[in-house]
Amino acid sequence: MQNTVVWTANRDDPPVTSNAILSLHQSGKLLLRTEHGQQKIIANTTYPSTSASMLDSGNFVLYNNHSHIIWESFQYPTDTILGDQLLSAGKELFSSLSDTDHSTGRFHLKMQLDGNLVLYPINTDDSSIDAYWSSETFGNGFKYHLYLNHTGLLAIVNTTSSEMVRSLSLGGGGSSSSENDQKVAIYRATIDSDGIFSLYSHGVDDKNNGKAKKAVMVWKALNNPCEVQGFCGINSFCAIFDDQPNCLCIPGSDFVDLNQKTLGCLRNYSDEGCVYGRENTTFYSMEKMENIMWGDIAYMEASMSMEECENSCLEDCNCGAALFKQDEEDYESDLCLKQKLPLRYLRRDFDNSITTTAFIKVGKKDETTTINGTNSVPTVLVPPGRTQQLITSKIVLIQILVLVIAFVIFSFVSLAISGLYIFKIRILSRQLYKLGVGEDADKETLEKMVKVGLWCIQDEPVLRPSMKSVVLMLEGITDIASPPCPTSASV
Repeated sequence: MQNTVVWTANRDDPPVTSNAILSLHQSGKLLLRTEHGQQKIIANTTYPSTSASMLDSGNFVLYNNHSHIIWESFQYPTDTILGDQLLSAGKELFSSLSDTDHSTGRFHLKMQLDGNLVLYPINTDDSSIDAYWSSETFGNGFKYHLYLNHTGLLAIVNTTSSEMVRSLSLGGGGSSSSENDQKVAIYRATIDSDGIFSLYSHGVDDKNNGKAKKAVMVWKALNNPCEVQGFCGINSFCAIFDDQPNCLCIPGSDFVDLNQKTLGCLRNYSDEGCVYGRENTTFYSMEKMENIMWGDIAYMEASMSMEECENSCLEDCNCGAALFKQDEEDYESDLCLKQKLPLRYLRRDFDNSITTTAFIKVGKKDETTTINGTNSVPTVLVPPGRTQQLITSKIVLIQILVLVIAFVIFSFVSLAISGLYIFKIRILSRQLYKLGVGEDADKETLEKMVKVGLWCIQDEPVLRPSMKSVVLMLEGITDIASPPCPTSASV
């Protein structure tokens, strides 16, 4: 049975090998020494520690020479709290990136100072728009904390009076016969990589030499992963197929990475040829989607008919999508909300009493362009006279990106000013390997670094890899997906 990780030190650092050593230094600091001799501090205490202990509760502690605890892992949780552990006001749990990658993920659970326990995506303002679940215990004027006791009771507790404010679970590990046979159970509350906060029970099988049983989910904040804000990235929405969540692109956009669909989608057309008014019908059209909602605040909302809403967005260069809300009981309350791209927090909404219709702007395609006379390549139509301007602007963009990569990533490549033209031409003609100086340049290494560099300079922060991911990609530990083409329209 695979081990369950409940705490990680320096979780965003590159992983170390099995040859790394954990040591308690004579200075009293807990250190991790890598196989290359590098030392990283795990616990930096105010006073020297003389011993360490792994308690049965799962708490890793350091003692001073008076046998008093001066540091404990329970004070620095990552994505999990265990029995008899609390999450104090102002502290947070951050999900892991995946079940096997325990670096910081995409969601966090926040025990707010107002007493409310809230789930948010990371890299947001933590506003009400970003929240997708809460304990609804805010505004009571007291300091609260989240507490999990050893019997599996998960609750919001008043820090001053120790009174329970709200129970999130009823305690216990369930009522099935297999669970009733267990004499010992360990409980953990974890914000999983999918953004759902869940309570698990790990039973110990006394009949099988004390081996742990398979974890049982006792409680979870949400039943549907598609209810998680940001589960799917920008310009994509979540749908359930075969009981599994799947991310789908809105019309007019393509996945950033087919292997990581939760990264979202980028639009596959440009708005550089957009002109206000009815002329836009030549270059753009509107795709209709029923029962779609999104979370961002519209830049314009007005009462109008469905047809007027569709045309208003089509003729507006700022509008990437429009949401029409129809009140079946009061037609005068029909609303049109116009939104710029990218769209966040898209979701299917079939339970709302108000019917919603989304209109997504897409670029019209010219299917006549071919490569080698066979493969059709869709091309966005642009107004007459703008073609050369668009091509020129895109080439300039590529050249700028190439220069950034050259100076930041390829510090070992010496480019003379006189050779800059050759550098640009070879990038554009996909002859990247010819940019190496002498005969020491390795084509695969060069292409790998270019890919990593392009990921690092993406306009959308959510698409940029962490430094840990960069190191793993450069060392060949993880595969490098093809980054979005620099010539794609920015959203």
